[in-house]
Amino acid sequence: MSRLTPDRSILEYDLNRTWPGVFCFSTTRHGGQSNGPYASFNCNPFCGDSPDAVAANRSLLETLLPAPLRCLVIPHQTHGDTVRCIDEAFLRQDDAAQAAALEGVDALVTDLPHVCLGISTADCIPVLCYDTRLQVAAAIHAGWRGTVRHIVAQTIRLLKDIYGSHAQDLTACIGPGISQAAFEVGDEVYEAFREAGFPMADIACRHDKWHIDLWEANRRQLVAEGIAPQRIETAGICTYTRHDDFFSARRLGIRSGRILTGIVIQS
Repeated sequence: MSRLTPDRSILEYDLNRTWPGVFCFSTTRHGGQSNGPYASFNCNPFCGDSPDAVAANRSLLETLLPAPLRCLVIPHQTHGDTVRCIDEAFLRQDDAAQAAALEGVDALVTDLPHVCLGISTADCIPVLCYDTRLQVAAAIHAGWRGTVRHIVAQTIRLLKDIYGSHAQDLTACIGPGISQAAFEVGDEVYEAFREAGFPMADIACRHDKWHIDLWEANRRQLVAEGIAPQRIETAGICTYTRHDDFFSARRLGIRSGRILTGIVIQS
């Protein structure tokens, strides 16, 4: 099971204990310097928080990781399905070129050690993947729109195409996000999933409105791409109900902080 560190600042995943070559985490709302709806450990520079607070929180995050970083990569996500490869050519670019390359990106992949791939969420589903044989990492932002577009499946296929990953070597973490019980949606969202081919009897239920299980919708994409179910770790943490510990846009509004879910290859 994933667990909070003693200071409650980050959530660590069991994957770290099984495979020491990787470190996977999600930040919480505790321990940082942001205020108001960003309180307190917001590392995302795109949601309206004070740049000084974000910079301080990012510096704090680096001290909580087990080894120094070459780079912390946080894309400007737009609920699309663009996947960006972080390679040496990307790292050689200046800040402006890197920012342009990360605009409209919702998933990242790399084989570089000590480069943290970070995905920002506040009810959407963060998914991390790790190739235990080749030491390749991916971080994926899967909101409902990205899930409908099968961004998880697309990212895994890219790992196979670029690096030669095999499904049997992949393991994955599904981080904190909104649960089916809390994710109430309109008919148009239900129809988007149905038209995209999702098994609605397995991922949706209706009370007054439809409720969709984004955890399960993304887990099924992982399994469909060949990842063994026993190699998929699900945090099972609902951001909407645990909004005191994790940011939730449905609770706090869009102009609030974000969880940063990251993966770093250690060696």
